Amino acid sequence: MVERQELIVAMPKGRIFGEALELLRKAGLDMPQDLTEDSRKLTVTVPREKLSFLLVKPVDVPTYVEHGVADLGVVGKDVLMEEERDVHELLDLEISPCRVSVAGLPDWKPVLNPKVASKYPRIADQYFREQGQQVEVIRLNGSVELAPLIGLADRIVDIVSTGRTLKENGLVELEEIASVTSRLIANRSSYRLKSRAVDELYERLGKVVEQGRVGV
Repeated sequence: MVERQELIVAMPKGRIFGEALELLRKAGLDMPQDLTEDSRKLTVTVPREKLSFLLVKPVDVPTYVEHGVADLGVVGKDVLMEEERDVHELLDLEISPCRVSVAGLPDWKPVLNPKVASKYPRIADQYFREQGQQVEVIRLNGSVELAPLIGLADRIVDIVSTGRTLKENGLVELEEIASVTSRLIANRSSYRLKSRAVDELYERLGKVVEQGRVGV
């Protein structure tokens, strides 16, 4: 019997990590009980499952996978859309649902050469081009909601989940660009060279996702 190869998985810190960890446990993987989304560890090894995890910033997951440091990764579709990394998208895990949307002040009115602030400049630029609108995209790494309030931008493009943050800052959701969930991605070489191990994990997670979809 051929021994299963070890897989290295890049996992995003924060909320997605907690939901992905629960998914792995539901798939029957014996994960450490002290491992939570608040963990300060950067690497975790689970020898009994032949898995090692790299706990990294969500935006960095595709980079680790593309360059082969990790065989697999769990990442939001928004990051894949923005980064356009050369990775193989295996499975929609259907966790951490949210959306990429355009937002602004309730009394926003169209202006000539509008400015749009976003942590997703590629997504924003492509969306407005497709709408036939010429805009100036301003890249921000945080507190995007502040931009319309101080006149830095007319609108923003950002991730929206409950809409609470927008409401607290006096903003409203204007247009939805894309629905977003988290995906399982693979390094293209690992997908070929470690196909048995990758396929096994893919099938186990796929069954859990399907069961959740049908309410089993």
